[in-house]
Amino acid sequence: MKNKKKNENNTLESLSELEERKLRAAYASRRRRKRIKTLVAWALVLIVLGTLYVMYSQYQADRAAAEAAANQSTYAETTVTRQSYQMSIDLSGYIEPYDIQEAKFRTTGPVTGVFVEEGDHVEEGQLLASIDSTSQQANLQSIRNQIEEATLAGSERDLELLRLQEKAALNTLDYTNIYANFSGVVTSVDVDQGDYFEAGDLTVLTLVDISKLKATVEIDEIDMQYVKEGMPAYLTFDSMPGHTVEAYVSYVPMLGRYSDSGIGVVDVELTIDDPPSSIIPGYSFEGIINVEGDVSMLIVPQAAVSMNRGGVTTVERKLASGGTETVQVQVQYLGENLVQILSENIKEGDVLVYQSRSNSNSMMRMMGGR
Repeated sequence: MKNKKKNENNTLESLSELEERKLRAAYASRRRRKRIKTLVAWALVLIVLGTLYVMYSQYQADRAAAEAAANQSTYAETTVTRQSYQMSIDLSGYIEPYDIQEAKFRTTGPVTGVFVEEGDHVEEGQLLASIDSTSQQANLQSIRNQIEEATLAGSERDLELLRLQEKAALNTLDYTNIYANFSGVVTSVDVDQGDYFEAGDLTVLTLVDISKLKATVEIDEIDMQYVKEGMPAYLTFDSMPGHTVEAYVSYVPMLGRYSDSGIGVVDVELTIDDPPSSIIPGYSFEGIINVEGDVSMLIVPQAAVSMNRGGVTTVERKLASGGTETVQVQVQYLGENLVQILSENIKEGDVLVYQSRSNSNSMMRMMGGR
């Protein structure tokens, strides 16, 4: 009986150990599978990183090679040639009245008369408005009374002084009136009878002459050599699409100025005689001045001109010995990679040497470069 019980206990222990070994084996199998998955994942990560590194290294190498190719310079030569062109000077600006009068009273007092309205056409010398002149008339009359007395007394010295005082009194009386300085149109009236004004205080009337129109255009110092008074100019306006209005150069000042862009310019005045009614002061325009005859220019490629510090432009001229010399020049850029030589120290037939960079822009764009 004891042996039987003992055998049962041994059987139970054997089953328990077997179950435990199975559990351990299953756990060990799961751990092995997990380690394998982890190793496979890391291997894939390393492969991807390695591939990216190889691609990036190749990209850097290709980019460096492209940049090196782009920076390679080869020497080129060009001969200075003389060519003739029909030259035009571009214009732009705003139309202004031919003349404008912003009238103010030149003495103090109440307004006694306003004789025009906005839109009235007036003639030169016409009376536009008046201010009280009582004190000025009284002063003038007093001086004239003194002149009569001095005339009867025969005092030439007193008469001379009184005549000067009479002239000054007449001028002062004239200051109480506003006259039209020219024939034109009244564009604003900012005064009423009974208003009180101080001398020179405010503009009370504005008169403009629009029988002609004018404009001021900015022309740079290089183009000014071709501009003369009387030259025709051809203007276009948005208010007249498809039409050209002819003007002419009416005034060329003797002094230029320094523009905001850092070049010398001259403010040239244009005039339009008998302007179309569809053009009024304030309208903008574009236009040209055509230079009469062909203009002869010394032309070189833009690449042959170098700009140094301070904006100094130079060229390298080839010498008979085979060497080169640096020559400072003044130029005008014409567009289309061409430059006009303005300096007299470069002649037709001179050979210029310059560096011509290889064109690798397309390669750089293909690689994503700028």
